Amino acid sequence: MTNNVFSALGHPLRRQVMDLLRKGPRTSGELADMFDASWPTVSRHLAVLKDADLITAERHGTSIIYRANTSVIEDAAAALLALIGKDNGDDDMKEAAE
Repeated sequence: MTNNVFSALGHPLRRQVMDLLRKGPRTSGELADMFDASWPTVSRHLAVLKDADLITAERHGTSIIYRANTSVIEDAAAALLALIGKDNGDDDMKEAAE
C-alpha cells in the first residue's frame, strides 16, 4: 500500500491535485480546467491517485466528484515518520557503540 501511495505522489501534477482536494471536493471538470494538460492526461493522473486510494470518486449525475482520502494520507505520513524515526534511532545506536 505505502509504495503505491508514494509512487502515485511522485508526479508533480498529482501532488497539485492532492493539494487542491485537500482544500475540498472538486469535479473532474474543475480539476481538468486547472491544469495546462489535456483532459485524458488529467484523467489518467486521477486514475493513478484513485488506484492508490489517495482519492475517492463519486458520481453525481453526469459529474464525478473527487475527494481526498484522508485516512490513506494519514497512514502514508505515519509510515514516512516511522522510517525517519527508525533511521534516527539507528544513528543513535551507532554512536553509542563507538
